[in-house]
Amino acid sequence: MTQYLDFEKSLAEIEGKAEELRALARANEEMDVADEAAALDLKAANMLKDLYKDLTPWRKCQVARHPERPHCRDYINALFTEYTPLAGDRNFADDHAVMGGLARLDDMPVMVIGHEKGHDTKSRIEHNFGMARPEGYRKAIRLMQLAGRFGVPVVTLVDTPGAYPGKGAEERGQSEAIARATETCLQIPVPLVSVIIGEGGSGGAVAFATANRVAMLEHSIYSVISPEGCASILWKDSEKMREAAEALRLTARDLLDLGVVDRVIPEPGGGAHRDAKKTIESVGKAISALLKELKKKDGAALVKDRRQKFLKMGSKGLAA
Repeated sequence: MTQYLDFEKSLAEIEGKAEELRALARANEEMDVADEAAALDLKAANMLKDLYKDLTPWRKCQVARHPERPHCRDYINALFTEYTPLAGDRNFADDHAVMGGLARLDDMPVMVIGHEKGHDTKSRIEHNFGMARPEGYRKAIRLMQLAGRFGVPVVTLVDTPGAYPGKGAEERGQSEAIARATETCLQIPVPLVSVIIGEGGSGGAVAFATANRVAMLEHSIYSVISPEGCASILWKDSEKMREAAEALRLTARDLLDLGVVDRVIPEPGGGAHRDAKKTIESVGKAISALLKELKKKDGAALVKDRRQKFLKMGSKGLAA
């Protein structure tokens, strides 16, 4: 059953009426509702197209957080073969908010690492809603360093509201772990491609996305802070999240214009959750293309390329 966002209420009514007609027809075989249902389907399709034609930044936030949006595990299961999960930071514990391991993409060995949010209440609690603790970032560091030693490209899938801000996480060095993960991203002598598949929140996302090439799904978001957090700080009112979303310039199109990301991956009409298979296929093609582009460079060139990419960020217009 489709879960509708608040701005999709009118769409939900039309699609609901079409389904009611079909349910009546199934219960009474003599009823012919094909034309009426088709008309409603057409109306719903046009409405869906209009709704998603020009989403506001806040609505994009809602779409990026949709509970039915494909998550890291879905991408790994669909795109990668011979996936061998690697667990633990060899120091404290295994953080289930971060998953990763060796796999093959189009028969090419890769190290895939990503945030996993979970799909239902039980799995979301198990994965801490995709909010990693220090051991999650240290796990990622271990896997990236392993990939660097064996010359295996790294693919990261980012989907987190941010690093976990709990007392225990801070006591175990959350900020240090994020900084070390970011440092490791900059140092490994192998291709590093990152895709923002949902939310890219603050340092929790940067620790995975300091990559040679960063791609974003069309309705994903990437920002230094959540709109709610920004509104709470600037206006002391989290209800001003719509204004904050506008100010943060967190959409894929904005970030492409700013040079923060390198590629925007189109989503199906109505968002990734409406056609997960098509979305995952598009992400797979984008990753393959970006890795193919980077494959031509040696380790030193890759490290230099990555460093220069981030040093130049935000410098547009400063020379003038």
